[in-house]
Amino acid sequence: MAKSVETLQAESEIRDVQRRYCRGVDRMDFAMVRDCFHPDAALDYGDSDLSVDEFVGWAEPGLRTYSMTTHFIGNQLVEVSGETAWAEHYVVAYHRCPAAGGVPEHDFICNFRYADAMERRDGQWRIARRVLLVDSWRRVPLDDLGPGPTMKPGRRDAGDLSNAMR
Repeated sequence: MAKSVETLQAESEIRDVQRRYCRGVDRMDFAMVRDCFHPDAALDYGDSDLSVDEFVGWAEPGLRTYSMTTHFIGNQLVEVSGETAWAEHYVVAYHRCPAAGGVPEHDFICNFRYADAMERRDGQWRIARRVLLVDSWRRVPLDDLGPGPTMKPGRRDAGDLSNAMR
């Protein structure tokens, strides 16, 4: 059965929420991260549900310990039903870990999925409930060549060149 234009639009808006979330995390823009969730959202990243504020309070200091993160979105499945939707987003996340405790600098790579209950309220799709499902993780020794001499390095803040191009 062909999907309606409204369903396709909803799917696009839901996928955009996920892209903004990953960009917000990688650029350390926690206002953008917060904007992806309804204020009363619940996030399950392990032992208990967290509010959006509790999640940011937990995630921000942890993310600041890495010198770089990249959350790459792969497969996305979105099922829309009126003003609600279920979405599953596959993610590969790279975390550059500085040397510490006798462990040399390395990449921590995690393969996981976000299972999201989405709701459209006041015309805006946002996450109402999120469960993080971890499929695998590993530590990878670093053999990083860094950016070439003519390449522009990325930054994890508002000074990233991508912001100047907007």
